[in-house]
Amino acid sequence: MPLIVNIHEAKTQFSKLIVRVKQGEDVIIAMAGKPVAKLVPIKPARKPRNPGSAKGKVTMAGDFNAPLPDELVKDFYNT
Repeated sequence: MPLIVNIHEAKTQFSKLIVRVKQGEDVIIAMAGKPVAKLVPIKPARKPRNPGSAKGKVTMAGDFNAPLPDELVKDFYNT
């Protein structure tokens, strides 16, 4: 459950609240007992994908697209 604080407390304890948010806790800021804002940790940005970066590093067997053996196909239908 997130921590709920009023605006005055949030102003006076802002640094301490930021420490709690950095530790993964959500903090709700309320005005007259009603939630008006939420402090949440920022998720680190993901590195953009680089299409083709594994080129030459992955190989497929020569028979990759060959039909499966009948015994194996049968197992897919007999569960």
